Amino acid sequence: MASGDCRKDGFLEESRVDSGIDSYRSMLKSEEQQREPGAELSGPRDKFSAVEERLDSAYGSSSLTAESLAEIVEGCSIATEEAPATGTGIAEHEENLITSITEDGDTILHLAIIHEDAFIAKQLIQLFPKEVLDIQNNLYQSPLHLATYLNLTEVVKSLVGKRVGIELQDQDGNTALHVACHHGLTMCATEMASEMSPSRLALVLETQNWRGLACLHVAALSRQHQIMKLLMMKGADLNIQEGTSGKTALHLAVEMHDATSVKLLLSSGANVDAAMFNGCTPLHLAVGRQDTAIANLLCQSGADTMLRNLEDETALDLADGNNDILALFPFDDIHISGRSVVGVNF
Repeated sequence: MASGDCRKDGFLEESRVDSGIDSYRSMLKSEEQQREPGAELSGPRDKFSAVEERLDSAYGSSSLTAESLAEIVEGCSIATEEAPATGTGIAEHEENLITSITEDGDTILHLAIIHEDAFIAKQLIQLFPKEVLDIQNNLYQSPLHLATYLNLTEVVKSLVGKRVGIELQDQDGNTALHVACHHGLTMCATEMASEMSPSRLALVLETQNWRGLACLHVAALSRQHQIMKLLMMKGADLNIQEGTSGKTALHLAVEMHDATSVKLLLSSGANVDAAMFNGCTPLHLAVGRQDTAIANLLCQSGADTMLRNLEDETALDLADGNNDILALFPFDDIHISGRSVVGVNF
């Protein structure tokens, strides 16, 4: 990889998890609302834009309303704390009705969540076995994915209480926890992280989406500091490398020029000298981007200024004569007439 790659933000632009969804709620208020024909994303296809497609098509193609959802569920023997079910369950014809799947692969639970009817959704969650709760639609979205996208915390809580598959991935490889990390949905993330066993949570935290990003990477790219703290508290590997170029969350935070994330990661024990596949450390990236403040943070945390990447370059080689950055490097043994060479014009 060329030395200039340490300076470029190309990966950052490709890896940034930007959502094209401005407002789920406003979209769901009107069945007539449609996306602008021929609209194009201004870059790589957004990994989270699939939910917009799903919500748009499922809602628009369904004649269901909150009232009709209630009518479908009405009469079914759903146990509640106030009135536990006493029968053997729902009738066969009722079971066939409420477990039917639309042409988009949505169950009635998917549709209840899309309609943001938390009351009906929670009733269905109590009624359905786990196998039904884990059904994924044509975009491989489980009810947990949709409830998280829409920040329906109580529905998320009900789902994780039934031990649904939190590790399930949608068509872009995102688990529901990836979704929460991107959108800063701390309560949803907390519900998911709190209900899993340590071993199961560790597996989810290591899961990478199809762009190679684990949850901590997504949170760092989205500047979601609270969720980063949550993931760290739950044992996320601070030095896990994303799958395309081997960047850690610290590399990504440096690329984002996010000093808060850099401090958070360093104070939590992230490896300041972690190397990408091309050998670049976070210091290489900071210097290459002329970010003196973050380069200073890394140096104060003990970054090795003499490490070389695969192009045989140290971070100093990428300084391009920037005196502010050069001043961060030790040159105490190089003096001319008693004066340091740093800042001297020849």
